Amino acid sequence: MEIAKIKENSEQLLFGIEQLIEQTGRQVAVYLNTTISRLYWSIGNYIITEIQYEAYSQYGQQIVATLSQTLTEKYGKGYTYSALRRMIRVAETFDEKMLATLSPTLSWSHFIELAYIENSTKRLFYQQMCVAEKWSLRTLRQKENTMLFERTAIAAKPEDVILQELQNIDNQDLSPDLVFKNTYVLDFLGLSGYYSEKDLEDAILHNLEQFIMELGQDFAFVERQKRIPIDSVDYSLDLLFFHRKLNRLIAIDLKLGKFQPKYKGQMELYLKYLQKHDQQPHENSPVGLLLCSEGNTEHIELLMLDEKNIKVAQYLTALPDKQWFIDKLNKSIAIAQENAKSAGEALKMAKKI
Repeated sequence: MEIAKIKENSEQLLFGIEQLIEQTGRQVAVYLNTTISRLYWSIGNYIITEIQYEAYSQYGQQIVATLSQTLTEKYGKGYTYSALRRMIRVAETFDEKMLATLSPTLSWSHFIELAYIENSTKRLFYQQMCVAEKWSLRTLRQKENTMLFERTAIAAKPEDVILQELQNIDNQDLSPDLVFKNTYVLDFLGLSGYYSEKDLEDAILHNLEQFIMELGQDFAFVERQKRIPIDSVDYSLDLLFFHRKLNRLIAIDLKLGKFQPKYKGQMELYLKYLQKHDQQPHENSPVGLLLCSEGNTEHIELLMLDEKNIKVAQYLTALPDKQWFIDKLNKSIAIAQENAKSAGEALKMAKKI
C-alpha cells in the first residue's frame, strides 16, 4: 500500500513539474521569437532611416551588399544581402507598434511572407486570419497559393466593409463572409466527367477530413441526409455541420449545374425547420450553403442572398489557374458595384417622387 501511495504521489509531482517545464518552454519560445523579430525589424528600420530614399538605388544596394559581407563575417549567415533586404521590406511594411502587437503570435518568417503581399487589404486579411486561426507559415503559404482571399465571400465587398470586418476579428466577432467562400476547390474528390449528386456526396464523405479543411477551421460534421419532415413530406438535407466560432448550424445542399432561384425557397424551408427543431437556446440562427457546380453570379447578386442567411458558392473538381479566380472576383465586384449604383439611382428617384 505504501509503495502504491509513493508511486501515486510521485506521478502527481511529475505531472505538475512537466506542466511547469512546458509552460516555461512556451514562454521562452515566445520571448525569443518576439526579441528576434524586433531585432531584425530594428535593423531594417535603421538602414531605411540612415540611407532613406537611397535604399533601392544602385548606390544603396552597394551599401547594403558591403554591410552584409561585414555582418556575415562577424555574426554569421543570418545577415546575408537577401536577409537584410527582407529586414528592410518588413520595416517598410509594418510600423513598430504593429510589429510589437503581432510578434508574440507571428514568427519572423510570417512577417516576411506577409510583407511581400503588395495589396494592403489582402495582406491585412492574411495577417488577421494568421492570428485568429494560428496559421503556421506552411498553412499561410498554402492559403495564398489557393487564392483564399479571392475566394472568400468578403473579397467582393467595398474596401471599407472588408477593413471593418477584419478589425472585428480581434473582438471575436467573426463575420460569415470571412468564413464562407464563393468558390470551393474539391480536386481531392477524384471526380471527373459525369457524376451524380449522390456520387458527389459519397466522395465528400469518403474524404471528409479534406472537405472540412477546405470549408475552413472550426467546422464540425453533424449529420448526412438530415431528415426534415414537414406536413407528412420527408425532405433530406445533404450535409449538416456546426461552426464553433459562428456558433450556428450550417446546412449544406449539393447541386449539379447552375444556381436556380427555386433552391433559395428550399433552403429557407430547411433553415426554418432547423431553427425551430434543432437550434439550441445559446446558438445563433442557422446558415445555409448551396454548393453548385457552375457559377452564375448575377442571379445571386440580384436575389441579394448575402443579406440573408443563405450563401451560394461554386465548387470545382479541378484546380484552375490563378487568373481564373482573379477574373471571377473582378466580375463579382463589377456586378456588385453596378447593382449598388442602380439601387442608389432608384432611391434618388423615389425621393424626388
